[in-house]
Amino acid sequence: MSSALAPPRFALPPGSDAATPPEARGLARDQVRLAVARPDDVRHARAEDLPAHLEAGDLLVVNTSATLPSALVARRRGSTADWGLHVSTALADGSWVVELRRPDRAGPATPEPGEVLHLPDGVRLHLQAPHPAGQQRLWRAVTHPRVDRVPYLREHGSPIRYPYVRGHWPIEALQNVYAEQPGSAEMASAGRPLSERLLVRLMARGVVVAPLVLHTGVASQEAHEPPQPEWFEVPETTARLVAGTRAAGARVVAVGTTVVRALESAALRAGDGPLAGVSGWTDLVLGRRPGTRRARIVTGLLTGLHEPEASHLDLLEAVAGAPLVTAAYDAVAHTDAVGPRYLWHEFGDSMLLLP
Repeated sequence: MSSALAPPRFALPPGSDAATPPEARGLARDQVRLAVARPDDVRHARAEDLPAHLEAGDLLVVNTSATLPSALVARRRGSTADWGLHVSTALADGSWVVELRRPDRAGPATPEPGEVLHLPDGVRLHLQAPHPAGQQRLWRAVTHPRVDRVPYLREHGSPIRYPYVRGHWPIEALQNVYAEQPGSAEMASAGRPLSERLLVRLMARGVVVAPLVLHTGVASQEAHEPPQPEWFEVPETTARLVAGTRAAGARVVAVGTTVVRALESAALRAGDGPLAGVSGWTDLVLGRRPGTRRARIVTGLLTGLHEPEASHLDLLEAVAGAPLVTAAYDAVAHTDAVGPRYLWHEFGDSMLLLP
């Protein structure tokens, strides 16, 4: 990892972490704040106002991946402490990709190649090598005996929780209302404000809603790391809706960076041909810097708020352009004139980028 990091794009105001779900703050899912950024201005609204900012014929694409309770307690040889283990994903051969966490929750720890961790129910986890190669945070590992990640985590795991969150919240608090296919280590949180009633109001306005799947791994981008390879599937029906929407001159609005990555991965595989249904692993990195790719399919983005150093911001700029992203974050980071400040992270507020 290079030590020459890009400077932060904005200053995060103190006290901006959303430490609890909005429901614990007296709000419904769809009552979090929403900054609506267009080239001519940034307006302050609520997520429940989303139908007023989209038009009939627009396509809203959502990620129906469901969150797994992906945090486990692990024991290391020679240690009496409980170490944390975050299970990021499972590979095609049944091995896991994991992150070892320090007992004090201060961050990731670096294991030794060949180390064996002891997990609940007598399962041993053999750590083999960093995955992908060239970094030391995520490791490929094999369970003995072999266990299926999904039922094992549902029985023995708990939701991944970071230090800014107060209290222990059930996995239901970390699910989008349309979550269907289990596989994500952490919630694709941009869709959390989309309540059932809000989705009905959008459809009544003529906004079309289409699904895809991208299973998210454990968060790393705030540590200046590029996105890890993730499994995705764009159904054929969604591909046809995207193509038809663009042909009609309407907007393709992605709900979250995961949807952008999946759709743009499908477009990359299609090349100069028509967008088609596709599934597999993607290591696509979107951005405006050398070696990255600009978005060519997505023309709008509903997203949560990302930290100043997050590489997620590169993806936002790949969709909306740097000037609009800069203006939007300047607006949400300085909200003294428009009421309470915006809140960051998975339980926080939202932004709609309409370049």
